[in-house]
Amino acid sequence: MSRTRIRRPAALRRAGHRLANLVRPGVDITPAPDVRAEYDVAVPVRDGTILRLNIFHPDSPGPHPVIMSAHPYGKDRMPVHGRGGRAIDVQYRIMPQPERVQFSDLTSWEAPDPAIWTAHGYVVVNADLRGGGTSEGIGSMFTTAEAEDYYDLIEWVGTQPWCTGRVGLDGVSYLALSQYRVAELRPPHLAALCAWEGFSDFYRDFAYPGGVREDGFSRLWSAVTARRTRMTENLRTEILRRSDRDDWYTAHTPTPELIQVPMLVCASFSDHNLHSRGSFEAFRRAGSTRKWLYTHRDGKWSHYYGAEATRERIRFFDHVLRDADNGWDSRPAVRLAVHAEGARPAEIAYMDDWPPSDTKTAVLHLNTDGQLTAEPETTAGQRSFRSRRATLAWTWTAPEDIDILGPSALRLHMELADADDMNLFVVLRKFRDGQEVCFEGSYGFNADVVTKGWQRLAHRTLDPALSTPLQPVHTHHEAEPLTAGVPVAVDVALLPHATRIHRGEQLRLELGGRWAFARDPLRGQFPGWYRQSPNTTCSIHTGPDQPATLTFAWRPVEVEHPEKP
Repeated sequence: MSRTRIRRPAALRRAGHRLANLVRPGVDITPAPDVRAEYDVAVPVRDGTILRLNIFHPDSPGPHPVIMSAHPYGKDRMPVHGRGGRAIDVQYRIMPQPERVQFSDLTSWEAPDPAIWTAHGYVVVNADLRGGGTSEGIGSMFTTAEAEDYYDLIEWVGTQPWCTGRVGLDGVSYLALSQYRVAELRPPHLAALCAWEGFSDFYRDFAYPGGVREDGFSRLWSAVTARRTRMTENLRTEILRRSDRDDWYTAHTPTPELIQVPMLVCASFSDHNLHSRGSFEAFRRAGSTRKWLYTHRDGKWSHYYGAEATRERIRFFDHVLRDADNGWDSRPAVRLAVHAEGARPAEIAYMDDWPPSDTKTAVLHLNTDGQLTAEPETTAGQRSFRSRRATLAWTWTAPEDIDILGPSALRLHMELADADDMNLFVVLRKFRDGQEVCFEGSYGFNADVVTKGWQRLAHRTLDPALSTPLQPVHTHHEAEPLTAGVPVAVDVALLPHATRIHRGEQLRLELGGRWAFARDPLRGQFPGWYRQSPNTTCSIHTGPDQPATLTFAWRPVEVEHPEKP
């Protein structure tokens, strides 16, 4: 597939920004005020293994509600404990953010800032899970056993004299993933979740999106985690060994339907390569009757530690942990950030459901002339490409100002000339006056597309219980090889987004057999990378008997356009 088309000056600026951030990362670490802290507090769990916590207390009479996080990364990875007292994690250097990131020197990796929360009257607890940091034992990530340890920690915290008996969980990435598993077990003192950008399906979101093996971030993350933790299994080894979604993946995946406590889920449109799909799925499928969704297309860390997200999380926890009458309970369920370009939203709206129920459905047909049209072709046709060398593109020009909201579905009839399988990569780009309009993406990549999707053709069987017309979900239980020369129907899920398209702007749908971005960190979406296809000729069929369609939800929007001279 062709690489992202960015004007050379923009590409050079981006490379320069990455290099500058590598030397001087956009992170401001502030000295925390005097906070009463207890480090390495030992807590025995049910089998006698000692896990350890850092506990930060507010400077006011207790008891207090608790904001807690738990993970294997090491609770002491905070600047105040780093070399020279101001150590910055290397990820902040290689993944630049749209805005500067600011937190206190008591803040550990992707965890709540104790200085903020203790100032608001909360006890902050950060735990090393088994096999991580200063805790004992050999751990097992993403498992029920890990969740049982977390359960025991929550119950210990909830019964301490300095706790009101209400524990809320907060944190980013793995600190969100661990929340889903423990919430299934329903510890009595767990009162609320704030899962901020955490995937919820180990296979579909992380290891094999669309059945296509992720060979970039998962490899790097697994290697770093193996060095820093003590675990019973090497996750990368298991990923390489298991290409189908078998019982091992099921055992490493939560069941959101079992979650009952109030929850605030952050699902970003900027983390399509890792957390976006699973965050929306956790919200969609969670059994809780009190759940809220917060969306953005900003930088992961700059937004989490930013003023608005912090304010929203404080309001949520004040309401569910303190019974504060602050209007949160009457707040619409979804905070929707709509983006026309970049990291700053064109509009922030609040609504009661996701995807919004007031949308219309558009079905665009992929025609042999390279256009996306509302009317299908009346005769059969096809377009072909070589999987490793070329890409096919279709273009649609917006007739009015619209917002495209939610997931999208691509339905194709595909034929391989001399292979029985292929990995299909799909991207949807936006153009204005002939130039691509880019968005914030995963891993600090600010030249991302509108949305994207992956699909292994031999994994085309759908899960009828989870699929919707706009969101095909595949079982991935076993491969069904294609027969060369025989077309098959293939459904591709394009990830959720909320994008404003102005009249006259264009969307371009591109299909190919390899990842659409460069691999190097200066030009590409490093470290994201995916297994490419075998070298074969692929044909896309069109026409009344084998239609090729793109389906999405949209609604009109009123935008004032300045008159051109």
